Amino acid sequence: MYQRLVGKLIYLGHSVSVISPFMQEQRESHHQAAYRILQYLKESSGKGILFKRNGRLTLEAYTNVDSASSLVDKISTTGYCTFLGVKLSDMEKQKQNLVA
Repeated sequence: MYQRLVGKLIYLGHSVSVISPFMQEQRESHHQAAYRILQYLKESSGKGILFKRNGRLTLEAYTNVDSASSLVDKISTTGYCTFLGVKLSDMEKQKQNLVA
């Protein structure tokens, strides 16, 4: 139960980080995205990821960097995601401190 909750919080944190830069200049699409995030949390109650002990798992990690691709502020973004088996286990996206 705890792992399911933490998984939802990871998803929530990533989703909010994607839409939060538009707090001052939001559009209808941003509003709809925020409601879709809430709908996901409501509908995913009781769902989670189950890993069996007898299965063979592999850990894979991917990273990416874009160079000033944001049309809003021209700041570069880095990100990563990790997979345990075929399931996404962690993901993060972060804007850099300096303008490219």
